[in-house]
Amino acid sequence: MRDVMLYIVLVINVVSMFSLIGGILLHSGRGGGLSDMFGGGGGAALGSTAAERNLNRITFVFALIWILTVIALSFLFVRV
Repeated sequence: MRDVMLYIVLVINVVSMFSLIGGILLHSGRGGGLSDMFGGGGGAALGSTAAERNLNRITFVFALIWILTVIALSFLFVRV
C-alpha cells in the first residue's frame, strides 16, 4: 500500500512541477510575456488583467500542490 501511495504522490509531484514551470513561463514580464498571446495584452497599461490574476492563482495552487507533495514524499521515503 505504501508503494502505491509513493507512486501516486510522485506522479502528482512531477505533473505539478511541469505545470508550475509552464505557469511561470506564461507570466508577463515588464514588456508583456507569453500571456499576451492568450488575450492578456489588452489592458496592460491598467495593471494586472483578469487573465493575469487567474494565472497567478493557478500558479499558486500548483506551487502549493508541489510543496505538499515534496513534504509527503519526504515522509514516505523516510519510512521505506
